[in-house]
Amino acid sequence: MKKQDFYYELPQELIAQTPLADRSASRLLVLDKKTGAVRHRHFTDILDYFSPGDTLVLNDTKVIPARLYGVKADTGGAIEFLLLKKMAAERQWEVILKPGRRAREGSEFIFGGGRLRAKILKVKEDGNRIVEFFCEEDFETLLDEIGKMPLPHYITQDLKDKDRYQTVYSKNKGSAAAPTAGLHFTRELLAQAEEKGVNLAYVTLHVGLGTFRPVKEENILDHKMHTEEYRITPEVADLINRTKESGKRVISVGTTSTRVLESVGDDTGHVCPREGQTDIFIYPGYQFKVVDALITNFHLPESTLIMLVSALAGREHVLAAYEEAVKERYRFYSFGDAMLVI
Repeated sequence: MKKQDFYYELPQELIAQTPLADRSASRLLVLDKKTGAVRHRHFTDILDYFSPGDTLVLNDTKVIPARLYGVKADTGGAIEFLLLKKMAAERQWEVILKPGRRAREGSEFIFGGGRLRAKILKVKEDGNRIVEFFCEEDFETLLDEIGKMPLPHYITQDLKDKDRYQTVYSKNKGSAAAPTAGLHFTRELLAQAEEKGVNLAYVTLHVGLGTFRPVKEENILDHKMHTEEYRITPEVADLINRTKESGKRVISVGTTSTRVLESVGDDTGHVCPREGQTDIFIYPGYQFKVVDALITNFHLPESTLIMLVSALAGREHVLAAYEEAVKERYRFYSFGDAMLVI
């Protein structure tokens, strides 16, 4: 299977640069995974596709302001840190540096006018660094103050409100990118879903920047998937199992929630509580064990995300739906419109 099998043409002006004022005001393309039929709705209409007893699974991770701008201590040269993953040791992180070619072990950097310092402990084979931070203040509080939201490279406009790159139910800090399918939900819309008898279940998967890493290999089977930390509690696992046993649907909000559910489900669809790391790669031919329906955004061409959606709905159906979305001038990517695959 070739990566170009998942390519589509997207006019640059359809890449959403800013979020809508009202989270739930986005459009919704509904795709029937069996027939490929599409319907054009608004996101608030999504309740029409939920039934009492269904379970909506959401990723409650919280994005940290993981981009830091500073200088190299000895030369004063500008540097950018992007925090990827917290290590076991206190205040040690895996980071990407720009420019990083000359940043060797022992190099030191200054951020926030000297309020935060960092030292490189190790240079990894992939070029990422393990660094240790030093400060007299609380590290997380300082990071919230001087850090910037790590918006994807295709968003070139500044984000005025940090909270718009968080879901309204974000809780557990640790992501370098938002689970963007959940950005469309308001508290009111979630409350209306519960009033209809829909169960809400929360899992955690800390989204890494590997989410946006392009597939470079022509044969997608040669692509090495990134790992991400996840957790699903006994209570949530039990709720999902009861949903499946009763013949109701598990509706995943986003590819991140999907990766958690499919990582912990067995061949019968039974889910076990677990926490750890997953590098599951879902592409056409994959047999879904847990997820019955998916709420997602429109993804980059040739990305692992469009491959996951294609695994659920069929590559031809997905590419035809994307072509329709382009024709109808939908907004694409992180701050764009939504798709429901049922």
